[in-house]
Amino acid sequence: MNWTVNDVIQWIEKANEKIQTNKQYLTQLDQAVGDGDHGINMSRGFRILVEKLQDTEYTSVTQALKDVAMTIISNVGGAAGPLYGTAFLRFSLVTDNKKELDETTLSKGMVAAVSGMKQRGRAAVGEKTLIDVWEPVAVYMEEVEMIVPDQIIKIAEQAMESTKEIKATKGRAAYLKDRSIGHIDPGAMSSYYILTAFAEVLQGVDAS
Repeated sequence: MNWTVNDVIQWIEKANEKIQTNKQYLTQLDQAVGDGDHGINMSRGFRILVEKLQDTEYTSVTQALKDVAMTIISNVGGAAGPLYGTAFLRFSLVTDNKKELDETTLSKGMVAAVSGMKQRGRAAVGEKTLIDVWEPVAVYMEEVEMIVPDQIIKIAEQAMESTKEIKATKGRAAYLKDRSIGHIDPGAMSSYYILTAFAEVLQGVDAS
């Protein structure tokens, strides 16, 4: 399996499609537990990100991922920008300026992304944040000999749904205490879109 610059771009394009389609839903989720601007922030930032990627030539996957990181940090508002930006930046740092990534490097990248977000957000699994979705996916990718894209989608979906039953202890949602229970975390939902998009591109790479 070879993951190229084109696959990175496709990943972001697919994630953007899901975010644009579900912008209102992300807003509704965030209105229940946060500032109510997650859908707007993600929609605006990812639209700019797609335009940037389509207008730029990249010589390596590392270069493309770094540009994704910096563009997200600059254009996605709220807590999501620094967290998602950190994820892609840390992902890029383990790719050693390669033009193509194998399965092992993809797994290392995902693990590094989660580690970066945990440090940046000072969050762990079980606190009703996007970490609840990213970490199970990273653990799965690291532990298996062969990554099955459908499993990534299944794990991400189950993890996203599970945030509904968690009491928030981080961010704005933490102020709601027990009232945060019963609501899916908006960051977990946007993470589900991003990781599902990743898996869908992986399916195409495996088929080629």
